[in-house]
Amino acid sequence: MSRQEEIKKLIDMREEARLGGGEKRIEKQHAQGKYTARERIEMILDEGSFEEFDMFVKHRSHDFGLEKQQYLGDGVVTGHGTVDGRIVYIFAQDFTVFGGSLSETYAKKICKLMDQAMLVGAPVIGVNDSGGARIQEGVMSLAGYAEIFQRNILASGVIPQISAIFGPCAGGAVYSPALTDVVIMSDKTSYMFVTGPKVTKTVTGENITTEDLGGATVHATKSGIAHFRADDEDEGIMLIRKTLEYLPQNNLEDPVQTECKDPIDRLDDVLNDIIPENPNQPYDVKDIIYTIVDDGEFLEFHRHYAKNIVVGFVKFDGRPVGVVANQPNFLAGVLDIESSRKAARFVRLCDSFNVPILTLVDVPGFLPGSAQEYGGIIAHGAKLLFAYGEATVPKVTITLRKSYGGAHDVMSSKQLRGDINYAWPSAEIAVMGASGAVEILEGKNIRKIENEDEQLKYITEKEAEYKNKFANPYVAAQHGFIDDVIEPRNSRFRIIRAFKTLENKKLINPPKKHSNIPL
Repeated sequence: MSRQEEIKKLIDMREEARLGGGEKRIEKQHAQGKYTARERIEMILDEGSFEEFDMFVKHRSHDFGLEKQQYLGDGVVTGHGTVDGRIVYIFAQDFTVFGGSLSETYAKKICKLMDQAMLVGAPVIGVNDSGGARIQEGVMSLAGYAEIFQRNILASGVIPQISAIFGPCAGGAVYSPALTDVVIMSDKTSYMFVTGPKVTKTVTGENITTEDLGGATVHATKSGIAHFRADDEDEGIMLIRKTLEYLPQNNLEDPVQTECKDPIDRLDDVLNDIIPENPNQPYDVKDIIYTIVDDGEFLEFHRHYAKNIVVGFVKFDGRPVGVVANQPNFLAGVLDIESSRKAARFVRLCDSFNVPILTLVDVPGFLPGSAQEYGGIIAHGAKLLFAYGEATVPKVTITLRKSYGGAHDVMSSKQLRGDINYAWPSAEIAVMGASGAVEILEGKNIRKIENEDEQLKYITEKEAEYKNKFANPYVAAQHGFIDDVIEPRNSRFRIIRAFKTLENKKLINPPKKHSNIPL
């Protein structure tokens, strides 16, 4: 074979590999409103930056006639490129080849990619669109999944891992995304479940659709598995790139600071009146977040799940910061099982990758009731407590209004190593609200008063006395649990200056194999 023929063979094989399962299957993929694996990679990465690995890999199976069907690449595209000029490793499952099903060699391609990502300290992006294990390969396929899981586990907290679900993801395949840091699902074209509708009906008798069992809406609103529900793949790809903007390359680096033209000393007069006079009246904490952050930009995680707490990434003076905020607009901002899990997971993500944490507190306590107790609110609430107490990144806390009982301790209090704790003048830091406290402390005396008007007058006086003594920020400030009471409109400047002060903070937890968080 001449040199020209050798070159032509290489070019022809590359063209064959790029076609995946062929033109007809590509057309079918497009007809379903889905991009191909290579189209997704090109859209995620900076233009012209993709370097592909293992384009010529083929499967090794000879069972069930599989040896007669050979595709270059074997159903997954792997390689590296850049996002905003920073190196990332990426794999995209190709549904046009055997329905994206995972084989032994397919798994080896992904493992090879993850191993190298760990060596160089760069994020991994996985695009999932697969029918699951390649049945013809049996246990070899299952072993491949376990090899990937093991790498997900070892990479956790070392390099950022982002999973995009842009098609099917079922059976054992779901556990790889579940082990990663961020999960994005495209609406109507993706689903995740351990067992599908047919098996579910056979075993339990429940008749349910694919969408209702494991669609993007289900996992964004009910299970909390999906951090983002994208309207389509284009939005999902934008979210991948946006998320990486707030994270460093690995756990030994800090997030990248970008240029900020939003004045750091901007005064927001609207904040001085944003807390209602009536302590039981709700307001939207997101209005505060959008007001104080750079350019009003907020990348909210879990927008549709556990709405009584708000979490996500923002920037202050160009520096990425994670925000955790109670949401009085939903369930009065109370902490429950779902919100505790949601916030704890986010706090640990921030701490893993050196992202400072801002906590905005307005919490009346933990949600009472048998459903919460039977569901393990004690353990789930302890997760959030544990996450804050374990975190060594800079932590700034502002108490906006209510901070009652055990929930006060949990929400990045001074005793959980909060670095700088501020309060607005509207803050009420106490064991409980005035009405509940008076009922317990003065119950006997109240019942002795027979006249209803006199009784009401006595209650009002005692509530005012309690508020004056406890339901304000100054008692906590007297003990040094609050570092300063600040004017709300000056919050942005105080936050930026606090994080600037904490820039070189060094805090190391005691040596241990690993912690035993209450899971």
